[in-house]
Amino acid sequence: MRKLKLQVQMTIDGFIAGPNGEMDWVTWNWDKELMSYVQELTDSIDCIVLGRKLATGFIPYWAGVASDPDNPENAAGIKFTETPKVVFSNTLKNSEWDNTILAKNDLVSEINALKNIPGKDIIAYGGAEFVSNLIKHNLIDDYHIFVNPAAIGSGMQIFDKLGAIHNLKLIQAKSFDCGIVLLNYNVNRLP
Repeated sequence: MRKLKLQVQMTIDGFIAGPNGEMDWVTWNWDKELMSYVQELTDSIDCIVLGRKLATGFIPYWAGVASDPDNPENAAGIKFTETPKVVFSNTLKNSEWDNTILAKNDLVSEINALKNIPGKDIIAYGGAEFVSNLIKHNLIDDYHIFVNPAAIGSGMQIFDKLGAIHNLKLIQAKSFDCGIVLLNYNVNRLP
């Protein structure tokens, strides 16, 4: 069974965005070691799941990067553009993006169906609501949390809707020269 991995940027006080979705606190001057870690993470997947709100910016942004060979992130743009994507939406009728399908059914059954398809692992990107629901329903297998050297005091959280304790096992904690600290956890599932 494939794993669902979450890659998310977070402040040291536990927010993934400001109160209105602001991301101006994110550290973008990544060092080579952090870029290499993210490259290995994305090489391990062959499917991306997204919430609709993030998808409307994420997919066109990376398509633009992929079409610009002079962009230093061109390889990442190509990877994100060529990787099949599943967008979870209750409002969209059709996918407006290439290589993207819509998931309209129950989140749990859709994710579990994706996990049972042969292939590499799956990665989740999304806003607070989508990611919170993945966590609430215990669908994430591996967390890759990039803690940025910033505190913002209030904003959007992803662990605020838990109905029960989620036991995690620390796999790796690593600091990078740019100031980001990686926290990589696996979920401890009861047998």
